[in-house]
Amino acid sequence: MKEYALIVAGGKGTRIKSALPKQFIELCGKPILLHTIEAFLRYSPALTIVLVLPEEDVSIWETICKKFDVKTPIILQHGGETRFQSVKNGLDKIGGEGIVAIHDGVRPLVSADLIGASFRLAAVHGSAVAAVRLKESIRMTDQDNTKAMDRSRFRLIQTPQTFDVSLIKKAYQIKEDVSLTDDASVAEKSGHVISLFEGSYENIKITTPEDLIVAEALMKSR
Repeated sequence: MKEYALIVAGGKGTRIKSALPKQFIELCGKPILLHTIEAFLRYSPALTIVLVLPEEDVSIWETICKKFDVKTPIILQHGGETRFQSVKNGLDKIGGEGIVAIHDGVRPLVSADLIGASFRLAAVHGSAVAAVRLKESIRMTDQDNTKAMDRSRFRLIQTPQTFDVSLIKKAYQIKEDVSLTDDASVAEKSGHVISLFEGSYENIKITTPEDLIVAEALMKSR
């Protein structure tokens, strides 16, 4: 089955305290987004990549492509006001059947093995969502009380979140609401059972200045 990667990169850099959108901040000499794309190309140079960017950021990406001599054909799509809208726009660029891995542009440490596992499992189950077990104790809170929870019942959800193309495109026809925080929640609300698989603690999402420090250390250790 044909394989696609839909990479969503619409961050603004607010929490990382950067005037430059966080996906373009350099990490070990290259923009974070370029590391992410190269991770997917290490899995398969034949992969079809759809990159979703805010319209105003396309010129920055074009400058990066020239600076780093990016020759891989990449399909560009303009994002929307929300992640939901951006993913939906990106899916519109995929015309045929196949499997699509939807991934955060600021998860540059994803491994080829993890990507490959997501495609293989999604081909069997229709979905494959990376997730890791919690390391620390958790508590549920309300305004007045807290309650200890059994952490073994919970998972931290990552990307890639990989799906049969027809399944996820149909799922994104539902009405958007604030509870739909990722692709798995969209597919689930449209009636599909979500299959989880073991992610990686190294597959971090770069959101804060501390994440940059950790990501650089992990990258240098490889």
